[in-house]
Amino acid sequence: MQARGDLGNGTYRNPILAGDYADPSVVRVGNDYYMTHSSFKFAPGLLIWHSKDLVNWEPIAKALTDYAGDIWAPDLTYYKDRFYIYAPINEEIMVLTAMHPHGPWSDPQKVGVQGIDPGHVADSNGNRYLFFSDGYMVELAEDGLSAVGSPRKVYDGWAFPKEWVVEGNFMESPKLTFHNGYFYLTVAQGGTSGPSTSHMVASARSKEPWGPYEHSPHNPIIRTQSRNERWCSKGHGSLVDTPDGGWWIVYHAYEKGYYTLGRQTLLEPLEWTEDGWFRVPLHCKTDEPIPKPPGDAVPHGMTYGEFQEASGGLGYPWSWYQSSNDIQYTLQKQAITIQAAPEAAPLVMMPEDHSYAAQVEIELSEESEAQLLLFYNGSTYSGFGISQEGLYGIIRGWETPSKPFPHQRVIVRLENNEHEVVFYYSADGSVWNKFEHSFETSGWHHNTLGGFLALRIALWAKGSGEVTFRNFIYQKL
Repeated sequence: MQARGDLGNGTYRNPILAGDYADPSVVRVGNDYYMTHSSFKFAPGLLIWHSKDLVNWEPIAKALTDYAGDIWAPDLTYYKDRFYIYAPINEEIMVLTAMHPHGPWSDPQKVGVQGIDPGHVADSNGNRYLFFSDGYMVELAEDGLSAVGSPRKVYDGWAFPKEWVVEGNFMESPKLTFHNGYFYLTVAQGGTSGPSTSHMVASARSKEPWGPYEHSPHNPIIRTQSRNERWCSKGHGSLVDTPDGGWWIVYHAYEKGYYTLGRQTLLEPLEWTEDGWFRVPLHCKTDEPIPKPPGDAVPHGMTYGEFQEASGGLGYPWSWYQSSNDIQYTLQKQAITIQAAPEAAPLVMMPEDHSYAAQVEIELSEESEAQLLLFYNGSTYSGFGISQEGLYGIIRGWETPSKPFPHQRVIVRLENNEHEVVFYYSADGSVWNKFEHSFETSGWHHNTLGGFLALRIALWAKGSGEVTFRNFIYQKL
C-alpha cells in the first residue's frame, strides 16, 4: 500500500501523496473531496482520487481511457450536479464530463481555446468562465462545454522582487474561488522547476471575473524561501473548504535530493484575515506534524501488486507511456500478458520512496523479449532484459551483449538505494545472482532532461509473441 501522511494521532505530515502527482486540482462535494493531477504522457490518465479528510486518498477511476496526448494541469470542478475536467491536451483545452467521479466519463471534446492550466468558475448568476495560462479568461456557454467569444487578458500577475532567484517571470495555474462576493484568483509564478526558490503561489481578488484585480498583501502565499529547505519549488495551489468552514490549500513541490520522484502533493491550512484575505498561519511549518482536517479516513493509496482492478480494468498504479490504444493484453489480478510488438510501449508505475525494491516474474514465448527498467522517457532508461539469446543490460537506452540463460522464465529484482540501482535475477526465486551492470539515477528529472516527468518503474514487452509479467512486488527499503 502507498505511504500515508496520516500519523494516526489527529495530525498528518506532508506529503499527502508521495511520488509524481503534480498540479493537483481538488473539489469538495458535500463531505467528499475529489482530486486529479497531470497525466503527462501516460494513459489511462486523469486518475481521480477520493477523500473525506483531505489527507487519506483512495483512487477510484481514470477519466481518460486512451492516450490522447500530453496532459498538463487539469482542472476538476463540480457544477449543477455534474463533474467537469478541463484538461489541456497538447496545449489545447478540452473538457470531459461525468455525473459521478467514478464515471463513466465522456470522451474529451474541444472547448475552443488554445492554452494550458485551465481554471473554471461560476458567479452567483450562473455565468461561467474559464481562466487559463498567462492571465487570460474566456466566457463559457451555459453547459460549460464551449467558449463564447474571444479570450481576453484580465491579469498580469504579481510583481515579485526582481532579486528573487527564479526560473522566469511565468504565470501559470489560474484557479478561481468565488467567496464572500469576491473572485479570488490563485496563480503560480516564477517557474515550476529550475532553482528551488522559483515556484510560488500568489493571490489576487476582484468583484468581477474580468477584474480589475488587487494583489494580496500576504503574497506569496506559499514559496520555498531557501534552497536548504526540504521542499523545493512549492507552488500550483488549489483552494478547498471543509464542511465546518475551514480552508486549505493543496499544492505540489519537489523534495530536495529526490527530484526523481517528481512533484509531490502537499497540504496546508489557511486562515482568513479580518480584511478578507487568506494566508497560511504563521505557526504552520510544512515539515512538522499539522492538525488534520475533520473527516473519516478512507483506505489510502495504491495496491501495487495488482495488475487488475475489481472492475476488470488495468490496475490504478499502472499506465502506458504514450500509448494505450493499440496494445493487446490480458489481465489477471496478479499477472498481465502482453502481446509484444516492435513499437510497443512500456507499462509503468510510480514509486514513492527514497529507497525501494521492485520484483517481478517474467515468462517469455518464442521471439519475445522483456525488460524491467527505471524509465524517464523514450530515450532515457536503464535496466535489465531477457530474450531467447539470454540476459542483457540496458544502459541509458543502449543494450549490452547478451549472456546465455537457459530458461524461459526469470525472476528479476531491482533495488534503488538513494539513486544507486542494482539488479538481481533468479531462475527459481531462491538462488539469486547479482547482474553485472548497476546504475546511478539522481540526475534523471526535469531540470536535466525536460518534459516534467519523473523516474518510473517500467515493464516492457518487445519483439513478437507474448510476455507474461506476474507476482509484481514493490516495497520500501
